[in-house]
Amino acid sequence: MVKNVRWGHPYRDKRDWSVYNECLVKRGEFYLSLDFIEKWDALLNRMNQGKRGQPYRYPELFIEWMACVHIFLQLPYRQMEGFTRKLSGYIPGLRSADYTTLFRRISTLNLALNINSGRIADTVIIAIDSTGIKVTNRGEWMREKWKVHRGWIKVHAIIDVESNQFLGIEVTEENVTDEQMFKPLMQRTMENIPNSCIGQILGDGAYDRNQIFNFLEKNHIVSAIKTRANASRRSTGSPYRAQCVRYRDELGGYSPWAESVNYGNRWKVEGLFSAVKRIFGEYVHASSKTGMLREAALKFSCYNLLVNLA
Repeated sequence: MVKNVRWGHPYRDKRDWSVYNECLVKRGEFYLSLDFIEKWDALLNRMNQGKRGQPYRYPELFIEWMACVHIFLQLPYRQMEGFTRKLSGYIPGLRSADYTTLFRRISTLNLALNINSGRIADTVIIAIDSTGIKVTNRGEWMREKWKVHRGWIKVHAIIDVESNQFLGIEVTEENVTDEQMFKPLMQRTMENIPNSCIGQILGDGAYDRNQIFNFLEKNHIVSAIKTRANASRRSTGSPYRAQCVRYRDELGGYSPWAESVNYGNRWKVEGLFSAVKRIFGEYVHASSKTGMLREAALKFSCYNLLVNLA
């Protein structure tokens, strides 16, 4: 059998496997992270202070935990009611919740990304890309047999290549292009890391647009976006893009340019997309369009929780 030869530089695994294994084990502890039970009454009193109408019966931290259980274990809401009912019999202080309450509270949950700012450098290097999330797991056979197009949800994301955290996500329908979501996604990322500045951005050819390079120049962000092989060296709408093209050509083409800007780090965003789909599934269970978009966003927020457990 012919031995596979890795292209490019050989991969050097620098991980401390004892530390890495412990991080993976801690992720399993998250399923039963029930610290909020001790503060149950205090949290409710704070939430109901000054509230008009029916008071809250379940604190926000409990709802957030149930949302994570919904995503991690892929439980439908009725099964989640049975889950809490049985679990409350073993754990004093935990109160079961009906599926209607869980659905309503999770539907209005704040979907802000859980970012550990302590792991974010003062100047960050980011990678940007998008991926598709299936709206159903039945589509493959139906597309083949009946030529039915089920579509997908598109997740636009920016990651920190050092801490492997998602710094910003935008969830849209499949017909929204990467170019359209670039500026909103960058602005969302800047809001999420107010104490840091973006030093460099890595992106593929989908972001090779004049307006994107103009945005980077205005915000003093170094571009590591792959430009077209026949891109013009002249300033046709973006002097900064022309400067980047000339720099690539002066180095001798794509390969030396990629090495000089560490373009290989862009693949980290592909790795995180793969991790999210392997852990939480590559399709959503919700049936409404709003529910689908929220469930997809919740998958990525939960991934940040896992990464930051260590």
